[in-house]
Amino acid sequence: MTEFLTAWWLAAAVVGLVLGSFYNVCIHRYITGQSIVFPASHCPHCLKKLKAWELVPVLSWLMLRGRCSGCKKPISPRYPIVELISGLWALLLAIKFGFTAPWLVFMVFGGMFIVASAIDFELFILPDIITLPGTVLALVASIFILGLPWKAALIGAAAGAGALWLLMVLYKRLRGVEGMGLGDVKLIALIGGLLGWQALPLVILLAAGSALVGSIAFLALRPGSREGEEGGVGRIAVPFGPFLSFGAMVFILYGHEIWHWYLKMVL
Repeated sequence: MTEFLTAWWLAAAVVGLVLGSFYNVCIHRYITGQSIVFPASHCPHCLKKLKAWELVPVLSWLMLRGRCSGCKKPISPRYPIVELISGLWALLLAIKFGFTAPWLVFMVFGGMFIVASAIDFELFILPDIITLPGTVLALVASIFILGLPWKAALIGAAAGAGALWLLMVLYKRLRGVEGMGLGDVKLIALIGGLLGWQALPLVILLAAGSALVGSIAFLALRPGSREGEEGGVGRIAVPFGPFLSFGAMVFILYGHEIWHWYLKMVL
């Protein structure tokens, strides 16, 4: 049994790494407006077609020292980061759920979260092509595969979207600027439909906390993200979608344990 689990965990991690490579294709080609099918994988700078050994997740980037073998221009570190996140996600899900249907379901939605988050970091856009079909798919998967009561799933989608939409409108009226976009509203509808309304408080709390920490790093890494001055204090433009995705992924892995820990602390 132990050998089977070890083999399964290793296989899951490899699958995650390979999928991470595919996610990178989706991310890059959405950003550049290219088809994800054609042309074949190539350097975005010199258009050199990549060889098989240059497509190995993480290892290829390390062997190439982060540069194209043809033109020697830098390859974004986003590529190994996405692959590592995808591999780790697959491994942690395998440890949590084993070789089960929930593993497959959460692998699919984890991929959506990873791709959408990377695009949001680059463009400050959460693609409708992910969030809208994803919400419908989330409702179907949560009810018919994960066994979530249909009322909890529907209320989760509606309450999540409604709460963030109301917050978005109030913030704009009070501050006169956009605090978040409709993409975030659509993403939380997907998350609520997948995990149910009971998950929303912790997901949003995790998202807000990580966004607070992340905004500091985001400003340090991307100083151009500061938008103007208001009363002598600069505003930082930080995409919220990646942090909502992070909150959902943490809840999927450890949500119940976090709630139990919290209840022990307060009771």
